[in-house]
Amino acid sequence: MALYRVNKPRNPQANFHVKKNDEVVVLSGTQQGKRGKVLQVLRDRSRVIVEGVNFIKKAARKSQEQPQGGIVEREGALHISKIMLASAYDSRKGTASSSAKPAAETESAKPAAKKAAPKGKK
Repeated sequence: MALYRVNKPRNPQANFHVKKNDEVVVLSGTQQGKRGKVLQVLRDRSRVIVEGVNFIKKAARKSQEQPQGGIVEREGALHISKIMLASAYDSRKGTASSSAKPAAETESAKPAAKKAAPKGKK
């Protein structure tokens, strides 16, 4: 048996930059750019569960809540460092895009390159 458990409680952090019902954006990973509402903050594991993000499949036994049983999809936990408040994310994006030059101006400044026709057999 492994000495280190993945879900082992650690020293919980006193407070986080997000709380329940905040709208957040995922910054990195396969779910990057997705938005959702924080459903739960897991302080002991430094993770959050975000609505509509990071779905996992779990096998469920037959019960009164799940009379069929089978495979159930639900949200998985994300590390707290991978998310940011949506309001802060939007303000950051707005300032960065307004200071940058539009792509149309940079493309028109470059000279157009001529493409050679491919040689084929006659």
